[in-house]
Amino acid sequence: MPSVSARLPSEEKEELDAVAELLDEDRSTTIRKALREGLAELRVRRAVERYQSGDASVAEAARIAGVSLGEWLEIAHERNLTTQLAAEDLSDDAYTAQQL
Repeated sequence: MPSVSARLPSEEKEELDAVAELLDEDRSTTIRKALREGLAELRVRRAVERYQSGDASVAEAARIAGVSLGEWLEIAHERNLTTQLAAEDLSDDAYTAQQL
């Protein structure tokens, strides 16, 4: 497994240690978990932005978020997302959904 290092301000290190203790995990495990969950959230956030602006279709937003089309539709529903996509784009998305 490759190693990556990062410098943290004292407050963030203290928070990291507090969360690791809360989860009864070592610091490295907590960092890996936080990074994995944080990266997933960043992908979803970017997908939401692109979808909301009309720059991404349903299928493209799912790809950006790193989730299946069904999972993206759940995310979109939970976040009450609306789209600025043209009718043609929505038709393409409906066709894609039917193929699944």
